[in-house]
Amino acid sequence: MFLKFSRILLIYFLLFSYVESAESGGMPQLNPEFWFSQIFWLIISFGIMFVLLSKLILPKISENLEIRKAQITENIEAAEKQREESDKKLIEYDQLLLNSKKEAKANFNKARKEILKDVDKKRENLEKEINKEIDNAEKEILDLKNKSPEKIRKIAIETSSDLIKQLIGVEVNNSSISAIVEDISRKTN
Repeated sequence: MFLKFSRILLIYFLLFSYVESAESGGMPQLNPEFWFSQIFWLIISFGIMFVLLSKLILPKISENLEIRKAQITENIEAAEKQREESDKKLIEYDQLLLNSKKEAKANFNKARKEILKDVDKKRENLEKEINKEIDNAEKEILDLKNKSPEKIRKIAIETSSDLIKQLIGVEVNNSSISAIVEDISRKTN
């Protein structure tokens, strides 16, 4: 309602001043007889404008500024909290990465030790088998060495007997040939 009244006053003022200026033909602002009405309307206009600004417009502007300030402060605080949380997460990530590296290294070392143990066991078993084979081979060689003079004598006796039989055509007694072979083998040793 106040707004409606101020509009009516403004329209009346404009119409009145237009009519007055048309009658006098001069500038009514400089005419001293109109100064009182001009000051009156100036006070009314600026009073209404002051009341409108101070009661309606400026409180809304102030309220908007306060809301923006509060929102900006809230956003800054939220951003600070998020930064702190991201810093914590980054530290946790770094710690997790470090722990994972340590755990992987420990697992690698453990697996390496187990593999080395397994390789050592297999090597020891292989060495035992090789040593058994070597021992068996040495026994066989020793047996062959011990039995070889006997076999050589036997072969020598048989070969000599066959040669004499083919050369002379007579069979010779094996005991006399074995005595001769033993005598020759003693001389060579």
